[in-house]
Amino acid sequence: MNVRITALSAASIARGVGEGRLSPTEVLEAHLERIHDRNDRTNAFVTVTEELAREMAADVEAAIAQGDPPGPLAGVPVAIKDLADVEDVRTTSGSLLFEDRVADADSPFVARLRAAGAVVVGKTNTPEFGLGTTTDNRVAGPTGSPFDPDRVSGGSSGGAAAALGDSLVPLAPGSDAGGSIRIPASFCGVYGLKPTYGLVPNVGRPNAFASHTPFSHVGPMARTVEDAALSLDVMAGAHPRDPFSLPATETYRSAVDRPIDGMTIAYSPDMGTYPVDPGVRRTIEDAVGALERAGATVEAVDPDLGHDAETIVEAYYTMATVRWGSLFDDLERQGFDPYGEDRDRLRPYIVELVMDAEEPTSREYKRADVIRTDVFDGLVDLFAEYDLLATAAVGTTPFPHGEEPSRIDGVEVDPYRGWLLSQPFNFTGQPAASIPAGFLDGLPVGLQLAGPRLADADVLTASAALERRRPWHDRYPT
Repeated sequence: MNVRITALSAASIARGVGEGRLSPTEVLEAHLERIHDRNDRTNAFVTVTEELAREMAADVEAAIAQGDPPGPLAGVPVAIKDLADVEDVRTTSGSLLFEDRVADADSPFVARLRAAGAVVVGKTNTPEFGLGTTTDNRVAGPTGSPFDPDRVSGGSSGGAAAALGDSLVPLAPGSDAGGSIRIPASFCGVYGLKPTYGLVPNVGRPNAFASHTPFSHVGPMARTVEDAALSLDVMAGAHPRDPFSLPATETYRSAVDRPIDGMTIAYSPDMGTYPVDPGVRRTIEDAVGALERAGATVEAVDPDLGHDAETIVEAYYTMATVRWGSLFDDLERQGFDPYGEDRDRLRPYIVELVMDAEEPTSREYKRADVIRTDVFDGLVDLFAEYDLLATAAVGTTPFPHGEEPSRIDGVEVDPYRGWLLSQPFNFTGQPAASIPAGFLDGLPVGLQLAGPRLADADVLTASAALERRRPWHDRYPT
């Protein structure tokens, strides 16, 4: 096993391949070897696509040999979350219903990664249909944090984050409808950015509008901010079949090298309403101090979201329950019987969360929109005075499998949803990232940095400034 290659960043691999110092095949084989040696630790991968990956690496190598310009991700191994499609590779969505489903085309962001020279090495684990703040399903089982595999990796991009944190791949994009990039990034000690809604196209069918409420985003996950910016450059941009897609506003890689002198950051570890473990709060505060030393002006300010955490969470789940219910309509259109003979093939958590839940009325749904508006207005008001907001990403560190927290800092919380601070930004569609902020009792803690709509570059700039001040790369398991 070549640990040196598997520890390299995506940017370093792409430069090495482009300059002829690294062979795409050599890079791939080093990563495949590490996956085979270590995937059992965390259970990050559901499927490893060795044959496809070797074909792709050989294609990159041949193109460079004949003088074609290398792509920006030439030879970089990438893992795809098992909710997105890779042509001729199975997409289980973590469900026994789709255990043998094979995709007939790439998802748009996957096609863009491949066109940039990235090499797809497999599919990463996710809870069934991506519904869950931890990653477990009946197809592949649970995924653990690389820092302690007996503890959860977060969800729903838990396989992606675990694969990154254990250096199985340098890039593993995720998706996020309520924290599914930022929660696992925090629990696995990696960097994850939920971009502005629409920046990375999300071409869903049969309902092209399903990603709207709450906002669902595709975004980069990596071990370095530079790698995330590089992959965002590749994935971002308008798509004709996504009614909400946006053009990329700039080259995001260029944001990584900018100073943060003059940047103003509002600091509120709990956003004025969410419970946060005192140790997590201290770790976040240390990281925010590094941003101040890097040149930013940091002020302790709590945003006025108009409601307490419980009300915001209830509004979120009112909207999400309607969206998830439509998922089962889609299953029926595909010939499944989720309320009948296929019910027992679904994870009990899904049955309880969606199928047995009381369906909100149309009036309740629109009332939730009012709460969503209040949260949006509160954050818009904050960003009228500050460039960014710094908070905890998650109110706790990764916990043992099956032991979801019921209390945080003395406050009783919903064990499945009461410990995350991510959902407001799926109400608003604003960019938000989880950055490795430090460790508490050997477990990673994530700092959430959020900005106004289309301020993705500012989030990346501040993230990179923190990375330079407090590098985390020597803390990954070897």
